[in-house]
Amino acid sequence: MAESICRTLRNGRLEGEHAAALTIKDTIASPFGFDVFNHVLSQLSSFILAGKSQSRGVVVVAFTRSPSFYVDLLKRRGIDVDASKKWIRILDCYTDPVGWKDMLIECGSLSQEASTTARLCKDVRDLDKMCSSIVELGNGLIGQVKGHFSVAIDSVSVMLRHASMTSIADLLNNLRGHDQVSSIFWLLHSELHEVRVTAVLEYMSSMVASLEPLNCSANGQRSELERVSLLGPKGKFHVRLKRRNGRVRVMYEEFYLEHSGINFTSLSSEDGLVYQGLVPKVQFNLQLSEKERDDRAKVVLPFEHQGIGKPIQIYDGRKSLTESVNEATAVSTETLQTAGDSSNGEIIYFRDSDDEMPDSDEDPDDDLDI
Repeated sequence: MAESICRTLRNGRLEGEHAAALTIKDTIASPFGFDVFNHVLSQLSSFILAGKSQSRGVVVVAFTRSPSFYVDLLKRRGIDVDASKKWIRILDCYTDPVGWKDMLIECGSLSQEASTTARLCKDVRDLDKMCSSIVELGNGLIGQVKGHFSVAIDSVSVMLRHASMTSIADLLNNLRGHDQVSSIFWLLHSELHEVRVTAVLEYMSSMVASLEPLNCSANGQRSELERVSLLGPKGKFHVRLKRRNGRVRVMYEEFYLEHSGINFTSLSSEDGLVYQGLVPKVQFNLQLSEKERDDRAKVVLPFEHQGIGKPIQIYDGRKSLTESVNEATAVSTETLQTAGDSSNGEIIYFRDSDDEMPDSDEDPDDDLDI
């Protein structure tokens, strides 16, 4: 399942649509979102180097780690870092996010390190300039040839320290709508923000990956499976994918951490892959039982013609005047013959003359071409 979201990011955008977007969301109870972020970045980098991805490069917006960390990470994963300048660029928002160190460099107290893959961002509060820098770095990867690149933001939570949610949403929307952006993914620590902030970011995403702890028992105590997980970091990986037709696919998977990184395994129970509807949980049953369906089928509708053993004749408003008068005369004769035996009254209508307007008992819309 984790591989399916990596393939979706690899396949990128479709013509006339926004770029594929992934929100990686963790909590204090399961704080392993950065490990998932590194896994997705490594997988996407492998696809790019193998020529299997729509994007030809990736731009990493680094808020929580230095550019050297990502270079070492890719090297540990067996990815060719020597050719990194051809397919990866890093916007360094970690070293000097608000320009304090820049003043020390001007005074000579610090020396600035040059890098071919990283560009220093000296003011993370200016999101318009940040967006221009990301696009410029991406264009440097693909060159003059028409192509695509991916964007990875290692922490939207840190961005929210310096900018409002509205401006960050505008930045993400502009990147998703850019013609050369193939896919974009970001990390969010959900419990640090209000519910509306998390809802906005999830709404903007085509995929939402949440890390959850293992289930507890009904009385609030840890289950036996969770006690075993205390021996090592372990939890449940929850993914929600939005399809093009509006349907939502919900899946679960188990994850555990090793020294080499995070690994995913399918759940052994029947809940390994779960397809859930969007019907909210309510206090009453929204489905009918077999007996209720049978009872509903036996209900006689008030305007349903049953016939009661006799042929059903329904006047459709298209009979001629002569046929209507003849049928009415026949009905009146039969009624007069049985009037003595019946205690029920009956109203019979006769036209006064042939000059009477026929629309009084015919379909008023009969002349319309429907």
